[in-house]
Amino acid sequence: MPINDLKNLFEQTLNHTPLSVNELSASGSNRRYFRMQGKAISVIGAYNKDLRENEAFLGFTKHFLSKGVNVPDIIAEDLSRNIYILSDLGDETLYSYRCKFNEFTPELIQIYKDVLKNLLFLQTEGGKELNYSLAYPRAAFDHQSISWDLNYFKYYFLKLADIPFDEQLLENDFTTFTKFLLEADANFFLFRDFQSRNIMLHQNKLFFIDYQGGRKGALPYDVASLLYDGKAAIPPSVRTELLEYYIEEMNATNSWNPDLFRKYYYAFVFVRIMQAMGSYGYRGFYERKEHFLQSIPFALKNLKWLLENINLPINIPTLWKVFEQLIQSKKLNSIKQNKLTVSIASFSYKKGYPKDNSSNGGGFVFDCRCLPNPGRYEAYKHLTGLDKEVIAFLEKEKEVILFFEHITSVINMSVSNYLERDFTNLAINFGCTGGQHRSVYFAEKLANYLKNKYSIKIIVTHTAENNWEK
Repeated sequence: MPINDLKNLFEQTLNHTPLSVNELSASGSNRRYFRMQGKAISVIGAYNKDLRENEAFLGFTKHFLSKGVNVPDIIAEDLSRNIYILSDLGDETLYSYRCKFNEFTPELIQIYKDVLKNLLFLQTEGGKELNYSLAYPRAAFDHQSISWDLNYFKYYFLKLADIPFDEQLLENDFTTFTKFLLEADANFFLFRDFQSRNIMLHQNKLFFIDYQGGRKGALPYDVASLLYDGKAAIPPSVRTELLEYYIEEMNATNSWNPDLFRKYYYAFVFVRIMQAMGSYGYRGFYERKEHFLQSIPFALKNLKWLLENINLPINIPTLWKVFEQLIQSKKLNSIKQNKLTVSIASFSYKKGYPKDNSSNGGGFVFDCRCLPNPGRYEAYKHLTGLDKEVIAFLEKEKEVILFFEHITSVINMSVSNYLERDFTNLAINFGCTGGQHRSVYFAEKLANYLKNKYSIKIIVTHTAENNWEK
């Protein structure tokens, strides 16, 4: 069992048994991740049966660390058992951070610019002297890689979405399209899945994860992956600003010719969207994992904007017609987006329970007063559950870790059921004595957890905020 193997590796490396092991929510891959809490350390244990993929990830990680790229530290590894242990970068992804904003504020735009600057360093300096023989399944984003992506799109999206096309004419356009993509300089590191869920915000720094599919490739692909990350819903004007920022940085570092970048950029946007749609089709239509279908409306919106605003310098009439059919498809446009809103609130028992104004009412109330209280100590009295000092205080306590594990198991059951039954509201409340430390911490932690697991709207309210000691 991977859990027992990871516990043994943890004990051999850190000289004590973990206090808790909690499996993290599954992603689109078959890899399994576990948060393992020790006496004074939290780490992430990984289990993956694919040895080649493990070798790629660990080899890339060691190289990137040597180049000064922010990636997780490798604490231990045992590839004979398909396991390894990494430093814990927390739960805040760029995606969950973006979900805190209703619009792209200057602060959020600056975070994205920082991400792009770090990406350029990874693509250029980070990729120098990298052993690409580790790359899996291909060492480069070459003709074979592009062919796989295009056929993935054709067979797992177009066919399953009932989009008609002439197979030979589409293949002819695929040939033209591929030839054009391969003209671009491909001597850089291509992350491959550079989207907001693979970027972590931890201790005021940006970190990259899940680059095991990386290979040699062209600069525009990863930029396209980030800026056309569907659920991030970046407005076109902001996309343009971020694209221009990246090109300026690229030009300043003499990484590549800006005119050549612009020439090929939107072709890479299209191929990235096709690759993503292939994934949505495979996971959603074929494997019947409904939450992957929720990404399709976002991809169609991006595709519609591209068709209305972009002209590629190549002739691909059949592929273009396919794109037009996609955005007009009744089947695809009928996909329901989740209407569930989860309202999470912290409150003070001294002031009473928060009022639920939703249509169906009810939900959960969790009493945090059974847990260690940082508010009893002078050093934390004027801080809140939003402050890193309070977070560190709570996360070293075994009871806090177990409390969160128990509540998430219950809440996952309810959220999944509510989604299946098309419920619109769920209220989750955390109470403590003053509504300032423990309840605030859990409200924020649960919000981040749910944002990374489900495609739902989340509203966080701290009802006692006006009474916090500051």
